[in-house]
Amino acid sequence: MRPLAPVCLPLLLLAIGCGGSGDAAREPVAGPPAAAADPARGPVRTFSYETLDGRELSTASLAGRLSVIGFVATYDVASQAEARFLAGLFRDHTPRINAALLVLEASENRPLVEAFVAALKLPYPVALADAPTIAGEGPFAGLHHVPSVVILDAEGREAFRHVGLITQEALEEVLRRIERENARSAR
Repeated sequence: MRPLAPVCLPLLLLAIGCGGSGDAAREPVAGPPAAAADPARGPVRTFSYETLDGRELSTASLAGRLSVIGFVATYDVASQAEARFLAGLFRDHTPRINAALLVLEASENRPLVEAFVAALKLPYPVALADAPTIAGEGPFAGLHHVPSVVILDAEGREAFRHVGLITQEALEEVLRRIERENARSAR
């Protein structure tokens, strides 16, 4: 049997050499998703949920700062990672931003959610979603996948939405982009 290396190696090198040579032709491999570019972001998201410690997670309680809200489930490993990314974001950017977690699980799972929060030592408010929010209706219509993240502007309008896991670094870039857009529109 003949080895394939003498035949395959030149073909592999040819294929590599034919792949575009300019940086403009390349798509970025990874990076933060683009935030909404429209400064008129639509209506204020009006919501109110009770946090695990009995406080309120609401449009009013988050007003005045950019707010990053994670949508998670306790049974999802990627949700655990997202909760930790939000904890790092909260630690590094408080008091500049708010962070919170909305768990898309029924109220009978409260003991499990409390264990999730304790195990991860989450430093920000955590609330259980109501039935319409879990179903992807209500103030965050269409968002019922975990993990997901929404960033609200200081007035409570949605400035960014991402379905799937997003890292702390990518969220920081999105926050910087939103802040630049806000600065430009304020001029």
